[in-house]
Amino acid sequence: MSATQKVAFYTLGCKLNFSETSTIARNFEDEGFQRVDFSEEADIYVINTCSVTENADKRFKTIVKKAQKVNEDAFVAAVGCYAQLKPEELADVEGVDLVLGATEKFKLTDYLNDLSKNDQGEVHSCEIDEADFYVGSYSIGDRTRAFLKVQDGCDYKCTYCTIPLARGISRSDTLENVLKNAAEIAAQDIKEIVLTGVNIGDYGKGEFGNKRHEHTFFELCEALDEVPGIDRLRISSIEPNLLKNETIDFVARSRTFVPHFHIPLQSGSNDLLKLMRRRYMRELYEDRVARIREVMAHACIGVDVIVGFPGETEERFLETYHFLNELDISYLHVFTYSERDNTPAATMEGRVPKRTRKKRSKMLRGLSAKKRRAFYEQQLGTTRTVLFEGENKKGYIHGFTENYVKVKAPWNPSLVNTLHKVKLTEIAKDGLVRFDFVETPVLA
Repeated sequence: MSATQKVAFYTLGCKLNFSETSTIARNFEDEGFQRVDFSEEADIYVINTCSVTENADKRFKTIVKKAQKVNEDAFVAAVGCYAQLKPEELADVEGVDLVLGATEKFKLTDYLNDLSKNDQGEVHSCEIDEADFYVGSYSIGDRTRAFLKVQDGCDYKCTYCTIPLARGISRSDTLENVLKNAAEIAAQDIKEIVLTGVNIGDYGKGEFGNKRHEHTFFELCEALDEVPGIDRLRISSIEPNLLKNETIDFVARSRTFVPHFHIPLQSGSNDLLKLMRRRYMRELYEDRVARIREVMAHACIGVDVIVGFPGETEERFLETYHFLNELDISYLHVFTYSERDNTPAATMEGRVPKRTRKKRSKMLRGLSAKKRRAFYEQQLGTTRTVLFEGENKKGYIHGFTENYVKVKAPWNPSLVNTLHKVKLTEIAKDGLVRFDFVETPVLA
């Protein structure tokens, strides 16, 4: 294969997918391929799919068309969650040549001996119970932060979720390998690492191919805190029942872990939490938020919530709304429930009309904007450390404080990928925060 072959990638879905795309891309580069942007002409287009929302399924066809517009003779491969759940459906999409399931996606380059177009997409997928081995990965596409995968799969059986069907059982990277990957990232002058996985609080399970826990998530955090060269570590998302006091207290005194937690709630109604088969009640969630506030009053707390789940009456929705309104949190990620094949929730009674789902979603998004604004206002006048991003956004540079306040300043390329102490001064019209440098930065 000539060294001039070009490959382009498109990633749908979560941070975990981004870290895996990055690892697959490095495999291609090791084989002599040149990576190009998805909008450029390539010999191979790889689409890493997601199946968490209905929208992600629909977007897949649009992305295939986009690739074909640039090069109609290009070889198109689909990997990821949707590729595992519905391989035949993807293979039927016009222009798709290869579909790889959960166990095959990291061996993509092994399937590329013949890059000629196929009349029908070729499928290599497995029974999901075969996805019982771990492949470590991390993304380094963005200079300021990297996504480091530490865990994959999930043993929880939430009634709305396809992820256990798409990614298999819970399994973890070895501590030794996570630390090696973290050191590799640090060596590339990346300032922030975001820990990702499907259920990262379950870290340690399956570290040796079985259910024996050699290490816990808390021990992983302790070990990562010691890796030299890392300025910031951020926990992407952690289940409330797996977020232990010892972890919260450790983050409060840690050298590198930032005071930012993203904790899925899904519903503020205990009746709905039971129907969803979540592993906690709202009282436990309330307790976790209170504990964080006790030791880190300035911490940012983000919440996932699902609206329109079967059985969500007006009364149960309002229970969620009032619960969140009174809770001392910083923002919401609102997901509108969509029926997914082969999940118990898809056949449950009490289906909520789409129009009602939309209305409730809008109400919670409004609440999120109010919560974020209140959180930003609380931070005005405080001194924080900002990590600046690499993109020129309409003449401004953006950045995030350690506790996830988004700031803006006039574009200055010298600030990119640097950390600076600032005093937060006011909220601009667009909702971002302006600041003064505590010390005038000495910039090149």
